[in-house]
Amino acid sequence: MTVDTREDIKLSNSQIAWRAAQDINDGAYVNLGIGFPEMVAKYQPPGRQAVFHTENGILDFGEAPAAGEEDWDLINAGKKAVTLKPGSAFFHHADSFAMVRGGHLDVAILGAYQVAQNGDLANWRVGSKGVPAVGGAMDLVHGAKQVFVITEHMTKNGEPKLVEKCTFPLTGVGCITRIYTSHAVIDVVDGGFVLREKLPGMTMEELQAMTGAPLKIDGPVADLIVPEL
Repeated sequence: MTVDTREDIKLSNSQIAWRAAQDINDGAYVNLGIGFPEMVAKYQPPGRQAVFHTENGILDFGEAPAAGEEDWDLINAGKKAVTLKPGSAFFHHADSFAMVRGGHLDVAILGAYQVAQNGDLANWRVGSKGVPAVGGAMDLVHGAKQVFVITEHMTKNGEPKLVEKCTFPLTGVGCITRIYTSHAVIDVVDGGFVLREKLPGMTMEELQAMTGAPLKIDGPVADLIVPEL
């Protein structure tokens, strides 16, 4: 079943990334998933600076270098060139995952194909399509203290990404803390989706129609306000 996706009022990927960045504390140790989640690093609030970690073995890397100035010995897990900050550290791949599995990351931010109301995540394979490659995500979702998802609220085919139960292969079980979508900010609490913010141009009924599981309310729902980016 598909429903109206309200494309007229949805947030852009940059705006979703901006909203997620506002919830990262100063000094937090943060791992950003490959692709869309990497955008979060651009939007840290003034006066705050996260320490970014990449699975292939760098802690506290900086912005991408200018075109033509890349050092291809300095790349993140997504094979993108990065720069180093004073005090940056290099380490073995195994040590990097010891940090992850040892609970030393404050936040991991990933994309998603589906998130279930109990916090299950599917983000590495859609059915039988493509080459299986779960990568480090299965370690990150259970090693980080908080796990955020940033995603469109619905698929390109108009199907909910927030569901009662995942139908795609799981990355992790009961691992998601908060979800930032193109239309809302939602927490996973006691096995259910709790709505925290929604776009002011949407009714509760419209948002629920786009969501594949019940949205609970346990307090005021704020307007999801982001800047033009």
